Amino acid sequence: MTTRRNFLRWCSFAGLQLSVPVSAAQPVVDEQTELPPYEGPFYIVFNASGGWDTTMLMDPKGVGGINRLFAAGDILTEGNLQYAPTERHREGGLSNEAFFQEFGRELLVLNGLDYAVNNHSPCSRYMATGKLDSLAWPTFAALVAACRGPSCPLSFLTFGNYSATGNLVAMSRVPYLPSLRRIAVADGVEGNAKSLYHDDFALRRIEQTLAERRSLRQQNPQLPRRQHAENMLYAAQVNSKALQRVTPYIPNEIPKARLAQQAEIALASFKAGVCVSANLSIGQFDSHANNDRDQMKLIPEFLEGISWVLHRAEELQIRERLVVVMQSEMGRTPDYNSGEGKDHWSIGSAMFLGPKIAGNRVIGRTDERQFAAPVSAKTLKESETDGIRIRPEHVHQSLRELAGIDQHEFSQQFPTGVPQGERLQNFWGSADQADG
Repeated sequence: MTTRRNFLRWCSFAGLQLSVPVSAAQPVVDEQTELPPYEGPFYIVFNASGGWDTTMLMDPKGVGGINRLFAAGDILTEGNLQYAPTERHREGGLSNEAFFQEFGRELLVLNGLDYAVNNHSPCSRYMATGKLDSLAWPTFAALVAACRGPSCPLSFLTFGNYSATGNLVAMSRVPYLPSLRRIAVADGVEGNAKSLYHDDFALRRIEQTLAERRSLRQQNPQLPRRQHAENMLYAAQVNSKALQRVTPYIPNEIPKARLAQQAEIALASFKAGVCVSANLSIGQFDSHANNDRDQMKLIPEFLEGISWVLHRAEELQIRERLVVVMQSEMGRTPDYNSGEGKDHWSIGSAMFLGPKIAGNRVIGRTDERQFAAPVSAKTLKESETDGIRIRPEHVHQSLRELAGIDQHEFSQQFPTGVPQGERLQNFWGSADQADG
């Protein structure tokens, strides 16, 4: 059994899914060369799947019965940001107070985001891709991975939520940390680096033989699809070598929290230079009954997961290269239903932090009935005369610009469709705006 076969075998046994695209843009891989590490930036998209109640987080109201746990006078501030008080109401996790006090100076908050619809499937797709009316568009995480590191072994990691790739890059799922260790040491018995199937001499002979056979086959003309399949097969072999770089960063102790478990896989892969982006997700935010109880359990868990990522990234010395997107596919209604819950609402919020993102800023607003106010694309201020309703495609256009991929051929293949006059100017701000 060759190293390549071991790698593919462990992908299956460990639960790793590799969705291989058939795009002709994939590079030809030299099987004798280990892939160089990707140095960043790295991108993490946090998804509060089901629809979070933004009025209990970054867009508090305290009036008109929208929130029952606090009044308008209880709303707290950190710099230019407002947030709901949750320390007395949370069930575990991290309170808004602790989160905003530590990270508020780095946060860009977008309120009044218009999803246009309020059904889970189209909303999830719209928020993930910036495209409401097509199943073909890739998520931002997949797109940036395809543009920045298509040859990385785990270029785009996903742990749930909408994860379409646009057929541009492989979609990888690694469900557990032990799975990551097994595929990282692909030639080891049960992922044990001290118990290998082959010694160095045997591995070198296998690689030499494979290279000779491939050289002979390349002398004969082949159909493009067959040539592409062979390239991807050799890529798997080379990737198995690169994945060995992950092992020093896999913690011995598995964290208990859901997001922390996902985060450790993503961060170890970032640090090893084998991953560009990760899509992290927890669900159950769809609080049609007992909204306050459910949101006060899930929002603190969500914030604790984000905090875990930022602290762990600092330990791994990649914090300054980490871009974080925090979002959900919808908000909750301003009114409670008969079951003490809140239903779907097509207006919501998102948060961002990372390099080149000026923090301590709020863009957009919702009124006392939680309807979005129009915002000028030029000034980012509320405007009734030239204002627009900020929608997911506006956010995605800005994300592409932040990542420097807005002119990439893949981005051109999947345009956002945002007119030039509606593109958000200086959405990410500048360093001198952080304290403004």
